[in-house]
Amino acid sequence: MIQDIHIGSDCPELRLTDDGSHTLYVPALDEHYHSHFGALTESKHIFINSGLSSLKSTKVSILEVGFGTGLNALLTAIYAEDNQVTIYYVTLEKYPVDPSLLFQLNYPAKTGTEGRELFQAIHDAAWEKPVQLTPWFTLEKRLMDITSMSVDGLYDLVYFDAFGPGKQPEMWSREVMQKIAAVTHPGTVFVTYSAKGELKRTLRALGFEVALLPGPPGKRVITRAVKR
Repeated sequence: MIQDIHIGSDCPELRLTDDGSHTLYVPALDEHYHSHFGALTESKHIFINSGLSSLKSTKVSILEVGFGTGLNALLTAIYAEDNQVTIYYVTLEKYPVDPSLLFQLNYPAKTGTEGRELFQAIHDAAWEKPVQLTPWFTLEKRLMDITSMSVDGLYDLVYFDAFGPGKQPEMWSREVMQKIAAVTHPGTVFVTYSAKGELKRTLRALGFEVALLPGPPGKRVITRAVKR
């Protein structure tokens, strides 16, 4: 079964996407970490432009499901610096990517001096404890499997960036979405690249108002939901 595949045992491969930024391809799942139309473009469009920038608060707590390459964390840290927003960022990952592969990714070159320093700091940060990387951005990386473990905290924004429903359906189950709903409050925003009907129905049943927004290149629509 898909959930039993340890992606670390089938080494991800470095791939170049259409916007010139890298992603990783996992042969065991026949799945990419990001869209081949553009990794950087996709992450900015979904998680920053459709998620973080929609919040008006100067203090934001974020839960990310699927740390992966750390691209979303990097773009969020840059946003925090540029906009002087204080962000506490909790990210969950079951199978961390090997550091030797991470540092082949060209995200630092694509995000300038600020990005180079932050990318290094994000991946050097210890797991299982909060690490303040800048005056604006604190990162807490948790090594955990959300399908079998509970999430704690209370979050203003959720980045749901697991592998696709067709590859890891257990990550998109009602049980997982219930765990996420339990750590949200009225006004919490949930964003993801998937627009599957079952996901939308589940989110509505858990008290979210669901909308479809235009997607990044190669994807017609994405999901943005707000807790009622």
